Amino acid sequence: MILGILSDTHDLLRPEVLSALRGCDAILHGGDVSHRPVLDQLEALAPVKAVRGNNDRDWAEELPLTLDFELGGLRICMAHKKKDLPARLSDYDLAVCGHTHQYAANWIEAPGGRRTLVLNPGSCGPRRFLQPITLARLTVQPVGFTVERIDLPHSAAEAVPHTAGADLRQQIELVVRETQRGQSVDAIARRHGLDRALVEQIARLYVTHPGVTTDGIMTKMGL
Repeated sequence: MILGILSDTHDLLRPEVLSALRGCDAILHGGDVSHRPVLDQLEALAPVKAVRGNNDRDWAEELPLTLDFELGGLRICMAHKKKDLPARLSDYDLAVCGHTHQYAANWIEAPGGRRTLVLNPGSCGPRRFLQPITLARLTVQPVGFTVERIDLPHSAAEAVPHTAGADLRQQIELVVRETQRGQSVDAIARRHGLDRALVEQIARLYVTHPGVTTDGIMTKMGL
């Protein structure tokens, strides 16, 4: 059995993602889908298990916040945020989360030899600056399973705007202040001569992560 695992598509389902998922027996989505058609496209490839992310709104009330199930002989749990996974992960073979847009695959060893893989497949939706575009494919074998990280190329339009670190910190602080004042992305970019894509991503991070600091925004940008 092959499981395709992805998260944080944020309403963007790239053709490369669909190609990478073809042939999978099931697909696991770690949340922040954004709109139902994304799941419809995935379900055309294979059965889908998905949890609700913090950016999944009214349409997503049908999606659970957490999942606990067995598939391919594995016991699996899922939540969008890692903190919402079960406290006792040693009961599971695989724990899937998302939210950070950063790929991570960590093994937890339990007494008695049981191993649990805590997997965040990263994001294969809109690119955040230096962060890679990733998903994962897990293959269940007669004994155990293996996981493969899949990195996708970004388009020229997703290239990181060139700016020095100190300047970027100042720009983040400026965009946050202007966003707090109710200014639109276009207005901020035009008024201050900033790259619109840069402004949009900073503003989105600020709005979707209440209380986030400048350092926090830079971390989420992969800087």
